[in-house]
Order: sequence, then C-alpha cells, then structure tokens
Amino acid sequence: METQFSVIILSYNTKDLTKRCIWALIKNLKTNNNFHWEIIILDNASSDRSGEMLKKIEKENKEIKVILSKKNLGFAKGNNEAFKTAKGRFVLYYNSDVIVQDINFEKLIGYLDQNPDIGGLTVKVNLTDGNIDPASHRGFPTLRNSFFYFLGLEKLTKNIPLLNKMFGGYHLTHLDLKSIHEIDSPTGAFFLVKKSILDKLGGFDEDFFFFGEDLDLSFRIKKLGYKIMYYPLFEVLHLKHASSGDNKKKIKTKSMTRYHFYDAMKIFYEKHYEIYNPKLVNVSIYFLLNILKNKHAQNRN
Repeated sequence: METQFSVIILSYNTKDLTKRCIWALIKNLKTNNNFHWEIIILDNASSDRSGEMLKKIEKENKEIKVILSKKNLGFAKGNNEAFKTAKGRFVLYYNSDVIVQDINFEKLIGYLDQNPDIGGLTVKVNLTDGNIDPASHRGFPTLRNSFFYFLGLEKLTKNIPLLNKMFGGYHLTHLDLKSIHEIDSPTGAFFLVKKSILDKLGGFDEDFFFFGEDLDLSFRIKKLGYKIMYYPLFEVLHLKHASSGDNKKKIKTKSMTRYHFYDAMKIFYEKHYEIYNPKLVNVSIYFLLNILKNKHAQNRN
C-alpha cells in the first residue's frame, strides 16, 4: 500500500515529553484506517537516554523509524535528514512537545487533495494558557509588520477593528481564529505540506539553525504560487518550553530563543528583502538586529 502520510519529529533532550507526544500521535493515527502512514523520528544527539526510549518504541511499532544523529544538527538540517527517508505524499513537520487532541488526518489530506492551489496548512495550535501560539498564525516580517510589532502597536490594537488590520500584520490579529483562512506562515510545530512541493524546494534552508526556517519555507512555497491555510477545525496542544524546568532555566531558554530569533531574522531579511531596499536601510536593520541579538546573548550562559 502506498504511504500517504509521513510525520517527521525531531527529539532533543525531551525524553518523557517526546514519549507522550508519540503515543498520543500513534493512538490518533490508528483511528484513521483508510491510509498508510509512517512516523520518522530523528534524535539530535540527546544526552537524556532518549535514543534508548525511541529505539524501544521503534521495535514495538512497524510504522516508526528512528534515526539517531551523532551530533545536534539543528532544526532545519535535522528535519531535512529525516525527510530523505519520507515516503508519504504529504509530510507533517511535528514538534516533540505537541500533543494531538482529536484530528481526522484523512480530512486534512482530503482538503489538500481537493485544493491544488494550496501547498500546506496548519491547525489551531494552542498553548497551555488556552491562547493560540502566535507563531502558528503569522504574516511575513516585512519592514512594516516588524516595525509595528516591535513598537508595540500590534499588541495595543489587537482587539480594535480596522486598527488591528493596519498594525497587526505580523500575527494577522484582524483575522477570525475560528474560521479557515489563508496565512503567510505557521510554526514548524505543526506544518503539513505536499511532498511534491518539498521535493522542488529541497526542504528547509539549512542556513537557519533554530528559528526562521518555517517562515523561509512558507515564503518559498508562496513564491511558487501556492497558498498556506489556517484550518482551525482541529486543534493540538503545544507545550512550549514545558521541558525547561525551573524558572531560572525557563528564562535562559527564552533568552536563547530570542537570540536565535534575531539571528534568523537577519538571515531572512538578507535573503528575501535586502535587494529591494536602499543600502542605508539595510545597514540600519542589521545594526538594530545585532544590538537586540547581543542583548540576549548575555543571558545564554
């Protein structure tokens, strides 16, 4: 039987969380009996014995393939390594800290099959506080969107009609989170894409180590002429930073994330926007990003 659906999961020092994620996903997928699926898990050289746990799950489930990397490849390269073995017509990038609740994957596949102009989609990705993960519902970081976001105008106007459309472009705050609609980019925590498109694009750009690779992939998918959709008829729970431990470690993790965020934005801007702006603007953008990046670098160690 042809494999219809490949799920790619990266694991890195989240042994218990990864185990919970996988078993919830397996349970959900086994309710969909009309298509063949596989789960490919790449462990990025974890030091918490995740590899042993994953190999045990692989032995017990023929649909699971585990790849143990000898070093931390990062998000983009790690996903690309796993993608090399994917056989499905559709590929789901899925974080190890995401818990599936109740998804009919057949419906998602059917939706993509019935809409040739749609290249990928995401469902509603909720955080533990009940709010949507803002990274799962984004516009591209244009100069305009980024300026209003960093200035704080997006946050101030998110519940004010018309103004939220004007100032909330980065997280598309004017759109109804209960309805299906087009977005620029979801998060790589749950990103379902047609494999034929990924084959054309070569997967993620490995210049991005951690953060930004999902935005870049979305940008390139749209450049090919495809839409990316937000499909909130199904939901998942994203336990973002849940494995960070105590508050001190969580603060360090958040700072590290912001550090990589600014680094990724620099790569993204240089790749997609630099050519369209004057040199003075570009120099100013890189100067500002370096200041913000260095600010968070102080808290990484």
